[in-house]
Amino acid sequence: MERGNKIMAPPAAGAAQTGKLRRFFNVFGPFLGLALVVVLFHCLEPDTFLSFYNLKTVATQTVIVALGAMGMTLIIISGGIDLSVGSVIALSTVAAALGLDAGWNPLYCFALGVFAGGACGLLNGLIITRLKIVPFIATLGMFSVVRGVAMYLADEQKVDAPRSWIDSLMDINPEPSWLVLPPGVWLMIFAALLVAGMLRYTAFGRYVFGIGSNEATARLCGIKVERVKLGIYALAGIFTGLAGTMQYSRLTVGDPTVAMGLELDIIAAVVIGGGSLSGGAGSVLGSMIGAFIMAFLKNGCDLVGVPNYVQKIIIGVIVVAAVAVDQLRHRK
Repeated sequence: MERGNKIMAPPAAGAAQTGKLRRFFNVFGPFLGLALVVVLFHCLEPDTFLSFYNLKTVATQTVIVALGAMGMTLIIISGGIDLSVGSVIALSTVAAALGLDAGWNPLYCFALGVFAGGACGLLNGLIITRLKIVPFIATLGMFSVVRGVAMYLADEQKVDAPRSWIDSLMDINPEPSWLVLPPGVWLMIFAALLVAGMLRYTAFGRYVFGIGSNEATARLCGIKVERVKLGIYALAGIFTGLAGTMQYSRLTVGDPTVAMGLELDIIAAVVIGGGSLSGGAGSVLGSMIGAFIMAFLKNGCDLVGVPNYVQKIIIGVIVVAAVAVDQLRHRK
């Protein structure tokens, strides 16, 4: 198209080019962010940051946030939110420790920690679907209730338990040595593959995206929205329970005060990884990349000597920027 002496591209071509650019950043944006963080801290600490031991340390530090982010990804894609995950992680550590202290088989104690998380997730889902309370308020209430229950069960103190194989799940130098990485890291990878496959290849996964994109349309299409939401929150609770057992393995005690504010890190990992708080968008790979960005940021700041309060400011700015970009994308 020609206007005066200037030749202008057709509007359709410009829109297509903009759409391709937007899709590129949607897919590769988290990877670019991770690469930027890694390159920055490698330049600041070239001798230690990318050493094999430090990479194993970062992978181990990522496990708890990443497992929590698995469930949070499902919730955020469906258009919900869960503010109780930090409290649920604390309850799971207490449940596992109490079982071990009572002399139970460690396998049963591991399952007990996961069950505690699943039960809390199921209760969240029931409150949201049956009482019709918005997820923000429902899980905000559960945030306080679950933390109180954990403190009551632990008698407001740490619960010491005898040593078991659960304690070794987060060892940076695992036994046997051929594992290379801690068992918790392998569990995180397996869980990520499981959830990614479920979202991509099952009807349940399509329902999750459908509800998040437009709940009213999903109902008209015959999706049993309440039942799917119940399943989403129950599954998210199971993954949070897994994160809690990994937290117990890392601390080797049941601590009702642990994971204060961890829900913000988990939500941040999903949002940084491309999840939309408006629902209908997100991926397990993106959430994993988001969790690694958080872990590399904290690890790099510790190596460089950045104070903890500055780290929190940096992470907060990154989260706000990620949400702002998501809102701008939706407006366009």
